[in-house]
Amino acid sequence: MGEHSARHLRRILRLYLVGSGLADVSDAAELALTELVANVVRHVPGRRCRICFLLQPGGVRVEVADDCSELPAPAVGGGLGESGRGLVIVDAVADRWGVAVRPDGRGKTVWFECLSRAAPPAPRP
Repeated sequence: MGEHSARHLRRILRLYLVGSGLADVSDAAELALTELVANVVRHVPGRRCRICFLLQPGGVRVEVADDCSELPAPAVGGGLGESGRGLVIVDAVADRWGVAVRPDGRGKTVWFECLSRAAPPAPRP
């Protein structure tokens, strides 16, 4: 994963969400994605991951999977450090998030969901 990867992934996610009628969750989803990608860059050896965008009824689920067994944890404490707030941000902007450990223990998937607050489109006559 290169230093410009987050920017390109945000652009792809925004296009996907806008094209799917979920523009109202785009800002939150882009921010949460950026934080998860930053965690991969900082904490995953080799900086390799797999990213999946999944449409769900009324929202989107984004999954970032890697082969590192180290589990992420939200920062605790004063919050004045230069790092450690990524999952706190994800928690603040996403409707739900979590971590799923692979059954073999050799990796994990960190995911979040952003739900649309927009009214559903009116049915066509």
